[in-house]
Amino acid sequence: MGAAAFAAAPALALGATTKGKTRKVSVNDNYYGPSKLTVHVGDTVNWVWGDDVTDEHDVDVKSAPKGAKKFHSDLLVAGESFKRKLTTPGTYKIICTFHEEEMKMTITVKKKP
Repeated sequence: MGAAAFAAAPALALGATTKGKTRKVSVNDNYYGPSKLTVHVGDTVNWVWGDDVTDEHDVDVKSAPKGAKKFHSDLLVAGESFKRKLTTPGTYKIICTFHEEEMKMTITVKKKP
């Protein structure tokens, strides 16, 4: 039993270091809340459209760190959500393509300490 527990330990340790946190961003009519967010590499950002949102919105990466894949959500409405795991450190500028002037946010992804 001791050997089996020891053999399982590396897998448990690896799982603990690769699993990130999930951070919620509310999608409201013409703004994201919060508009600035700092996360760590491997964290997931979950944009959630509030039940009272009356407009359609999306999540679009206007700029991303070198080497990061840009992403774009579908056009979503009240009660829906969109998730993305961020694996490249740096600054991501996010917009809603329909409300670009007022609906934007910045996500800073830092390396884990």
